[in-house]
This record gives sequence, structure tokens and C-alpha cells, in this order.
Amino acid sequence: MNETKNPPKVFRSKSITKGHTEMYELKLRIWLERDGRFIISEGRAELLRKVKETGSLSEAAKQMGMSYRHAWGVLHKISQDAGGEIVRSTRGGKAGGISVLTPFGEEILREYDNKAASLRNLIDKQWKKPAVTADGIVVRGNDILLVKRGNEPFKGMHALPGGFMNYGETFEHCAVREVEEETGVKTEVVGLAGVYSDPSRDPRGHVVSAVFHLKQTGGALRGGDDATAAYWMPLDDLPKLAFDHGRIIEDFLGQRKSRKWK
Repeated sequence: MNETKNPPKVFRSKSITKGHTEMYELKLRIWLERDGRFIISEGRAELLRKVKETGSLSEAAKQMGMSYRHAWGVLHKISQDAGGEIVRSTRGGKAGGISVLTPFGEEILREYDNKAASLRNLIDKQWKKPAVTADGIVVRGNDILLVKRGNEPFKGMHALPGGFMNYGETFEHCAVREVEEETGVKTEVVGLAGVYSDPSRDPRGHVVSAVFHLKQTGGALRGGDDATAAYWMPLDDLPKLAFDHGRIIEDFLGQRKSRKWK
């Protein structure tokens, strides 16, 4: 069993004009080999399943949306590649007859399904998990610290400084570190402003962000790391922001108005 060097990407798209972003999912193509020879991938495996379920090659072909002749050719090719009989059919041709998987065919399908299920389970349980980031809100008077993104997604747009958390790092340390790396401004944590976990908030996938209110303690303003520039921008004249950072700032200002933050 192998996977392609360049697995296909499947895009689940949502219109940006309706307030959504595109969502990307990484998909793998899996196939089974025997003695270095390709045997089956998902398409061939599905045909074998249909034959097993229906007991009819003609019905399996119909459900797969292919001709009887094409389905027969696929099964013949599997038998050639595997080195043994995969399906046994009684007479009846296109109009009837019974088709069943041979013990060898059952073995091939079982090997594929078991190995594919194990790999998909491993991906879902071990790899397919939300990523974790931390962002910082730094306010000076009526200005807020923003960066201009140097990379996709939202390259060239303004955003709160922040980034992905390193292994063994706390949210608080990540926020302080990312702000300094991207803006040159040294800070300390005042408190947690909020946690944002909408699976569609980041087009790269499910990204959870802990946002912290930070206070400047030093440093000199400069753009760095993933940011091409850093700015102090007036809160009452903000540009369109990347991700959901506009909403995050609105939430923060609402909290400040209710005197949670001074």
C-alpha cells in the first residue's frame, strides 16, 4: 500500500462575497500492490464491493455507471495484475448469471479495505487535528498594533500580529514571542481577550486562536518574520482585516467599553 507523492487536494469552497472563505482539505489516494505490482485502488475496490454485494456483474457495472464490457475488462485486468482469478461467474451474460468473488478476490479486497481503513483512521486521529495559534492585541492610546501579511492566505492585508504555537510553548509565551518577531515590539500579557475556534475562520484548515491583550514594555517598531510591515493604526479608521480579526477587535473594544480592559 502506498500513497501518491503528490496527493490530490479537494477544495470545499465558500464565497468570500458572502462573508466566507474557502476551506481546503488534503486527500490521499491509496492503492494496494502485490510483489511490486499495482493491484487495486479505490475505484477497482468499489467494483469488487459491488460485485460482492449484488452477486451480479451487470448490476455492479450499472451502479458504478460503467458498461458491462468495461467492468469485465477491469476485473480481467485485476486478475492479471494479481496473478489469480478474482471473480467467478456463471453463464447468463449481460442479461443474468451470478458473479461472486473467489477466495483470492475476497483476500485482495480485505487487504485493501483493512489497510486503507487503518491509514484513514491514523490520519483522522493523529494528523487531522486543529492547529493552535496565539494573537496579540496591543493598544497605545487610540491606536492598535497591526501587521501587513507577507504570506498567503490574505497576503498584503492587515492583521493582528500572531502565529502558530511551538511544541512545549504556552499560549501566553507564543503571543508575546510572535508579536516581537513580527513587529519588534516587546510586550507582556495583560489578560486573555478571547478564544476563536470557528472551523472556517482560516482557509488553511481548522485553526484555533487564543487572543491576548498585551501591554508594550519596549522594543522598536519594525516589520519582520511573516510580516512585511508593522503599523500603529487608529482604531476608528481600520482597513479591512484578514481572517476574523475585524470581529476580534470589535469584541475587544466591546469588552473595553464595559471596562474589562482599561
